[in-house]
Amino acid sequence: MTALSQVQDFWEQNPLWTGESRFKPGSPEFFEEHRNVYLNDCFAGQFDLRFFPPPRGGGQKMRILDAGCGIGFWTVELAMRGLGNLEAADLTQKALEITKRRLEAYGVEAILAQQNIEELTYENKSFDHVNCQGVVHHTPDTEKALSEIARILKPGGTATVSVYYRNLILELWPWIRCLAWPLAKLGGGLKGRGREKILLTKDIDEIVRLYDGFKNPVGKSYTRK
Repeated sequence: MTALSQVQDFWEQNPLWTGESRFKPGSPEFFEEHRNVYLNDCFAGQFDLRFFPPPRGGGQKMRILDAGCGIGFWTVELAMRGLGNLEAADLTQKALEITKRRLEAYGVEAILAQQNIEELTYENKSFDHVNCQGVVHHTPDTEKALSEIARILKPGGTATVSVYYRNLILELWPWIRCLAWPLAKLGGGLKGRGREKILLTKDIDEIVRLYDGFKNPVGKSYTRK
């Protein structure tokens, strides 16, 4: 099994979006570019409100954790909606540094902490909602990470968790990859982080791993089942 230290080392050196952006990481332009790409590519320009915690009656102020906050996209989106007590945690110090700058750029606040999602230090039943987007498929023990999320949720608490989906292209890759080879030979592929030859890859799991960078130690995809 991949060691968690390998995962930490990779993301410490390769924070999300730093390999794709034409702007300086941590700059307002960097954050706005990332927000626009994420919003348009993942949500067709409009958020799916199911990603946000459901409203609570009686004016209750929820305690919310953005687990695996990365460069702070979800932390800021949650904060701008007035949600919180809001906390954000990540395995790497670099991600937390960028998240801090992002919070400052958008004029919002959150408590930041360095955490291992497989062994969170929070007490049992301490959060009303946990947001965890694109994280547990990058940790060696995904089941343990999910158990930790469940452990820290209060009774009746909620969570939104996203992972890479093993879509039709991946399922059919053994049969359609011959069509991708000519594109790869002509320079087609993903730019940055050593992903330029991803279309030449035969193994499905290897494609998923390479998506986040040539040196990315672990990446998993899941079917609906």
